Amino acid sequence: VTLVESGGGLVQPGGSLRLSCVASENIFRMNGMGWYRQTPGKQEELVAGITRRGTTTYVDSVKGRFTISRDNAKNTIYLEMNSLKPEDTADYYCNTFPAKLRYWGQGTQVTVSP
Repeated sequence: VTLVESGGGLVQPGGSLRLSCVASENIFRMNGMGWYRQTPGKQEELVAGITRRGTTTYVDSVKGRFTISRDNAKNTIYLEMNSLKPEDTADYYCNTFPAKLRYWGQGTQVTVSP
């Protein structure tokens, strides 16, 4: 199993970031994929999910600001994040969706701060 996230960083409020996640081909082709985030002391939450057919779902707090997409040729999903807010600060992870694998990648850190 391979899940490799990238693209995080430090950005000012109102800024944008694009996260990428490369997954093992067998995992990617057989599953929906999702972006999850976690902050210290809080349970992880699903940010956005995309099915194999491309149907998307978002947590209410990011609707209209974040866009999830998948490139089946590259076994990669993306999370375009716009109008970022300080409350979006978290470690972001990709995993299968809606059921998650026990395995998690290293994640990518997103910090939204002036």
